[in-house]
Order: sequence, then C-alpha cells, then structure tokens
Amino acid sequence: MYGGMNVALPSDMTRPRALVTGANGFTGRYVVRELEALGYEVVGLSHGRDETSPNAINVDVLDRVALRDAIASVAPNVVLHLAAIAFVAHGDVDEIYRVNIVGTRNLLEALAALATPPEIVVLASSANIYGNATVEPIMESTPPAPANDYAVSKLAMEHMASLWTEKLPIVITRPFNYTGLGQSGQFLLPKIVEHFRRGDQTIELGNTDVARDFADVRDVARVYARLVSVKPASAILNICTGVGTSLNDVLDLMADIAGYRIDVRVNPAFVRANDVRRLVGSNHALRQHIGFAPSSSLGETLAWMYAGA
Repeated sequence: MYGGMNVALPSDMTRPRALVTGANGFTGRYVVRELEALGYEVVGLSHGRDETSPNAINVDVLDRVALRDAIASVAPNVVLHLAAIAFVAHGDVDEIYRVNIVGTRNLLEALAALATPPEIVVLASSANIYGNATVEPIMESTPPAPANDYAVSKLAMEHMASLWTEKLPIVITRPFNYTGLGQSGQFLLPKIVEHFRRGDQTIELGNTDVARDFADVRDVARVYARLVSVKPASAILNICTGVGTSLNDVLDLMADIAGYRIDVRVNPAFVRANDVRRLVGSNHALRQHIGFAPSSSLGETLAWMYAGA
C-alpha cells in the first residue's frame, strides 16, 4: 500500500524491469524515454503520483516501510536512483540531508532485502562534492572539498552507499551541471533563457564570472541508459563534457540566439560567498566504461530551450 492505495503493477515478463526514482522529475522523464527505447519496462517511483503512467508508484523515500513494500512489488532488474533535493540553495537544510542520505539508505536497504537483487544500482551523486578544486579538469580521484550543505549531503551519501557494496552492485555518478527543456526556472540557465524568450531588457544575477561544465540533459539520459546496459559495478564516474563555460559566455550565446543583448544587473542577494568558481570535469573514465560522454554544444542546447520544443 502506497499513499493509502493498493497498487497492482502491470507486468510484461518478456521485458527486463527498470526502477527509476524521481521518474517525474526533470532528469527522470528523459531517462524513462531512453530506457523504454531500449526495451525496458520502466516503473517510476516518485513522491507525488504521476497519473499519466500506469507504472507509477507514489511513495516517499523517507517512508521506510512503504518504500520496502513498493520495492518488493517491483522486483527490478536495474535501478536508477535520481530522486533527491538537487537545488543547492534549497531552503530546508534538514530536508536536504534526510532525503539525500536517509532516503538513499532506505532504498538500498529495501533493494538488499529482495530475494533476487538488481543487476545494477546507479546512484546519482554530484560534482558539487569537489567544491573549489584547484585542478582542471577534475577527475574522480580529485579530493572532495564540499562547500555547501547539498554537496556535503551527496558526499555523505556516497560514503553511506559504500556500506552496501558487498550486497549490491552499485555505480556512483557525479554529474556536473546540465540543462535542457523542462528544467525548473529556479536554475540559472532556464532563468536566463526565459528572460530572453520574454524579450526582457534586464536580468538580475549574482556571480557571472563563475564557470561550469554544462551538458545537455538528453546526453545525460543516454549516459544513464548506457550505464544500466554496461553495468560497471563499483565504478565512480563523472558525467560531463570537459568544457567550461562562464555565465558571461552563456549570456553571449543567448544574445546571438535571441538577436539582442540583455542588461545584467548584479543583485547582492544572489551573490553567494561560498560559490564554487570553476567546476570543469574530465570524462575520460566515463568514455572508457561506456564508450561515449556528453558532447552536445551548449549553443545547440540553449537554442533548443529557447525554441521551447
């Protein structure tokens, strides 16, 4: 029973079953499409029922008993755990730690209790765990130096997950920044794109000299789908393009796409003293394990978002 409702999942025994937590989130929707294209029967697990899918389960990862029962009913062959508090400036710090650490532990506990454990469990961590790394590009061996609560929660999640590696085949991903159509406007790139779409003449931003490694969410979804096929258990892998782009560069790209320049006003309220200045990764290990890495140009991604389709 989940959310007060009995759930009878439709089942196709001819297809392998994939469980995707956070399936109705920004990344999850793209991952589900990729997995379905590969022939998986995808079961989405989200906090907040997705009425559009017959294979959706509404359960909170913090509800240990309900989660255990839900996992037992699904009995997945592969698992992608994307559910998390993913916004660095999320206001409820307690929720960040509970969802990102305790929620993940509850999931791993439920998976380990299955009579037949999944073939691979992919856990989404974050490149934010590297903090203000002094090397570029950042490799998986770069010492972590988390600079905010979100990053600390993700690093703690990784350490916690290491306790389950004897019972479950776990791979940890560290995605760098990525964007695309459908990302929440609370994130910077969708915010910038929307200002240009409306034809606004001004925009308020914080630090515009910070640089990030921006991938396209469609590429990232392809990476996740490939990971469940290759099943590189015990690997820790960056997901990134290897190219750094500053917000000033993003504004230049958008000016070319929209045909005009926007006036940028620095709002002190948006300036974070502990903001990571540069975050650019190496995708060498990812290419070695799955044969490719995100490669779409940021200009193409922004143009797609600007077009809105």
